[in-house]
Amino acid sequence: MTVTPESIRLNIEQGMHTSHLTVVGDGQHFEAVVVSDAFFGKSRVQRHQLVYQTLGDRMRAEIHALSMKTFTPQEWQNQS
Repeated sequence: MTVTPESIRLNIEQGMHTSHLTVVGDGQHFEAVVVSDAFFGKSRVQRHQLVYQTLGDRMRAEIHALSMKTFTPQEWQNQS
């Protein structure tokens, strides 16, 4: 099965509440921007682990390169 940015986005959406979520990629390398209240008080590693949990076995079996930027809604607002 081909991995698409849309399929990754749907997995993340189903696994956690996000206020902003984008995933782009070429089938091999993907980049996600995830904004969620779930990230409050979490380190960067803990945030990434939360996202990885939503992808489960796909991270080991299908998705070989996923870089991500994670923000709380407040941090995201401060980006612009």
